[in-house]
Amino acid sequence: MHAMAVEFPRVHGHPNRLPFEGVLTVVDVASDRAPSGARGHRVMLTRAAVEVALPSLLGMAVDYKSGWDGHDARQKCGIITSAELDGRHLKVAGSLFCRDYPEIEQRLGIEGSMGMSYELADAHVADMRATVWTLTRATFTGAAILLREKAAYKGTSFRLKRTLAEMRLTAGRR
Repeated sequence: MHAMAVEFPRVHGHPNRLPFEGVLTVVDVASDRAPSGARGHRVMLTRAAVEVALPSLLGMAVDYKSGWDGHDARQKCGIITSAELDGRHLKVAGSLFCRDYPEIEQRLGIEGSMGMSYELADAHVADMRATVWTLTRATFTGAAILLREKAAYKGTSFRLKRTLAEMRLTAGRR
């Protein structure tokens, strides 16, 4: 297991930090569908590439697109503070800016329907002629929350991570 994290001070009841966790992608497995930017090719992110790129995830933004069907890098709604390669799953956690984007918290109350998608730069494809592009190097530049059915990898997930006290506090704010 490989893991990295940035620890922020805990601020009990912070009105704009809502913890989340998710599976960003599955490594060494071809995507179920072509991600945007892959010119119609399914992709496979190698374990070696993820291990090297893991530090690039920390501090990167999480975004969402109205309609929950893609990416919108200008709709930054949270931050990734930890990343962990656990078996084939690249897991991330962090905080959403729930006060700034109340619509996100309302939508994400529906468990099980949301997934994630990574955003990359400087990706190296082993063979551009291959049906499935194998990514051997990349830098993570962020992530998106979207409907799992719209994600390139069906094995992704996203969920809010709340304690009972946080749920009571949130309910009291409405």
